[in-house]
Amino acid sequence: MARLSKLSRSISGKIAHVTGGASGMGRATAHLFADEGAHVAVTDLSEEGVQKTVKEITDNGGSAEGWALDVGDLDQINKVTEEIAAKFGGLDILVNNAGFSKHMNVEDEDFESNWARHLDVLLTAHVRLIRASLPYMKKSDGGRIVNIASTEGLGATPEIAPYTSAKHGVIGLTRSLAVELPKYGITVNCICPGAIHTGITARIKDEHKEIFSKRRIPLRRYGEPEEVAQATLSLVLPASSYINGVALPVDAGLTIKNA
Repeated sequence: MARLSKLSRSISGKIAHVTGGASGMGRATAHLFADEGAHVAVTDLSEEGVQKTVKEITDNGGSAEGWALDVGDLDQINKVTEEIAAKFGGLDILVNNAGFSKHMNVEDEDFESNWARHLDVLLTAHVRLIRASLPYMKKSDGGRIVNIASTEGLGATPEIAPYTSAKHGVIGLTRSLAVELPKYGITVNCICPGAIHTGITARIKDEHKEIFSKRRIPLRRYGEPEEVAQATLSLVLPASSYINGVALPVDAGLTIKNA
């Protein structure tokens, strides 16, 4: 009997750009992709953090290069994307992961400036990175774009309106481009992480995390960055060629729990 499976579950040799790769989910994704044989471009605000991640990967036998990048700066995006493609000879995978969050009230005096920065980094940067990457991804034999949204894109929490609004926008952007880019063989999906141990959640007290986990999360715990990275990997596999336009919650059931 002929083999049924014809689609590859390997990203070995693929060229991937992971933003926000110096810590948290981005770092875990960069490591995982390299473990799977991809050539990984790691970018982040911190040059030191980027080079630390790159060293970790290369010391473990993986392939990685690093660039400092402020995703809120269009000129930097264009320059770094061009350098990544030149270094590795193309670009197959883009993971828009870089982000931040700041609590604020809509009545705060500095709300306007924080609103603008959140949208620049969390939403506008996504589409700018996609636009900069497209000339190279169109030459790929199956481009993959994964935008990291949040369960905040599926609901709302008080006093983080700029973050929540941007994450809703990420899901909308994903869906829009998922019906526009398949003509180039490119799929566009997004991940919606729930409560994950990252730099953003590090400021939450452990006892508050425990209370929230027991009350809201069916698995009764925060997730680990690698658990998000594994979901991201699943969306960039060549075998995932028919998955397009999804907003995948990685939240242990947080968004479906009624009480």
